[in-house]
Amino acid sequence: MAHIIVVGNEKGGSGKSTTSMHVATALARMGHRVGGLDLDVRQRSFGRYLENRAAFVKREGLDLPIPVIGQLGQGNDPLTPALTELDASCDFILLDCPGSHTQLSQMAHTVADTLLTPMNDSFVDFDLLARLTPEGRVLGPSIYAEMVWAARQMRAEAGAGPIDWLVLRNRLGTQAMHNKRKVGGALATLSKRIGFRVAPGFSERVIFRELFPRGLTLLDLKDIGTEQLSMSNIAARQELRDLINELKLPGVEVSF
Repeated sequence: MAHIIVVGNEKGGSGKSTTSMHVATALARMGHRVGGLDLDVRQRSFGRYLENRAAFVKREGLDLPIPVIGQLGQGNDPLTPALTELDASCDFILLDCPGSHTQLSQMAHTVADTLLTPMNDSFVDFDLLARLTPEGRVLGPSIYAEMVWAARQMRAEAGAGPIDWLVLRNRLGTQAMHNKRKVGGALATLSKRIGFRVAPGFSERVIFRELFPRGLTLLDLKDIGTEQLSMSNIAARQELRDLINELKLPGVEVSF
């Protein structure tokens, strides 16, 4: 069966769609068969990203790897038929969840083999994972962490494997600020308590916003004629390389 990667966080603006696109395209570039499903049926940022890529490749006559875009089914369970169709031809299926709690998102978490939760490096986003005292002491899991816990229990009852949960620290500051250290310490404490791994994410870069209209990723720059990569682009590629390594996906060896 295909390995299912779910990118989820019940808060908008954390970089889910950018993360989804770069992970899916990186896997496709390394020769894996990848399918993608956008579960945000209103905004569809990930789906639009994939559609922009297909249109750009066709318009420019380029040969770039494109993850297969899956289509949700109908009825009370639109997810299962979509997964079944993709599973027949994919090694990996990536699901991009909306930035809010929906039944579709909850269903997705119960099928996740790998769960990737991007968060901005702030206590505003941390509040989705755990409740804190004003002094920074962890009181207990919050709404999103409790939902993941419920998904893990459902998988255990169904005899499915465990969820490998990674929390991705996006938009890290370039300096070791006091707040950054406090967030890092709180995440380290919470990770042991509720069972996730902490992974380095993407820094804030203008290029991510510029790539979206053409459906491109950092790995496509040389293919579209960019001869000289800036230091920022090189650093961003390394961040993506580090992330793919940290995911520890079955049969994946980073080759970019």
